[in-house]
Amino acid sequence: MKTTPYEFLKTLLETPSPSGFETRGQKVWVDYVSQFADSVETDAYGNAFATLNPEGDPTILFSGHVDELGLMVSFISEEGFLYFKGIGGVDRTLIRGQRVTVHGADGPVPGVTGLLAIHLQEPDDRNKVPEMHLMYVDLGVGSREEAEKLVRIGDPVTYSAGFQELAGGKFAARGCDNRIGAWAAAEGLRLASRKAKKLKCRIVAVSTIQEENGLYGAAMAGYRVHPDVALVVDVTHATDIPNCSKPKHGDVAMGKGPVLSLGSVNHPVVNSRLREVGKKEGIPLQSEANPRWSGTDADEIFKQKGGIPTVSLGVPNRYMHSPVEMIQFSDLEQTAELLAAFALNVKAGERFGVKI
Repeated sequence: MKTTPYEFLKTLLETPSPSGFETRGQKVWVDYVSQFADSVETDAYGNAFATLNPEGDPTILFSGHVDELGLMVSFISEEGFLYFKGIGGVDRTLIRGQRVTVHGADGPVPGVTGLLAIHLQEPDDRNKVPEMHLMYVDLGVGSREEAEKLVRIGDPVTYSAGFQELAGGKFAARGCDNRIGAWAAAEGLRLASRKAKKLKCRIVAVSTIQEENGLYGAAMAGYRVHPDVALVVDVTHATDIPNCSKPKHGDVAMGKGPVLSLGSVNHPVVNSRLREVGKKEGIPLQSEANPRWSGTDADEIFKQKGGIPTVSLGVPNRYMHSPVEMIQFSDLEQTAELLAAFALNVKAGERFGVKI
């Protein structure tokens, strides 16, 4: 039985995929796209590629990274407590007092991140956040020997928060950044496959690895595919919350559609076409200014092999880099629809250079 797009989304978000340990998430992605892609491949580091209409021209890349933030076990004390380092840009203010899962060689091991009860803290320490090397995971064991039967140095750790549907067509989950982008790349490919006879271009959807550690998978994918256009989907900050300054961070709201990133790496001709396509298809679009960089895989893809016309598309996300990232499902659906509509709008042999 075929997996529905929404079931695929939930499964992808529930599958731990910290940077450097993405294979389980990639297996979910590959299984899904294999239902409609003409071919599916992976590379040496685990980037996954799904191609539709392989003889088409130009080549359009749909990209989203599948990895998420996490922790990595770096030391085990004599008492069996696990100390760790961050995978990606971990917010250490959120670490203490969480349920976590250590992904050991023999399977998942539950634990909690320990903290000193407020009753035992000195008054001056109550508003301070400990350095990461002072925090630890408690598995409930009593010694290093017991702990080493379950875990080892180098094992990844993720928060145990899962997928939760919310009111208003929203959901919250750990790692929406950016498994929703990998979902959109796959869903955009699926939607385009339904009109494959009208498709003039070749589409390559890629689920990249290790964005959170340094955009590493994107560099590999951009070099390998070298598309004529790259559309990169990632989360962007929804600023429609009480404690976020719109004059400082821009006006981006949930439920108002995908966000076009303007400036820096974002190609003006591709951006203009996306606006035209969005208007034609009735897809609402928002904009955000990024005059120096996008902060996404687009920053690495656009400069491969002499330059690739690239745009970063954002899905509004509240509470980024937390265990409760929030997404409006309609924004995500419209992002995938925009990807497919753009590809179907491209003419045979078309190129997207700026005119001088």
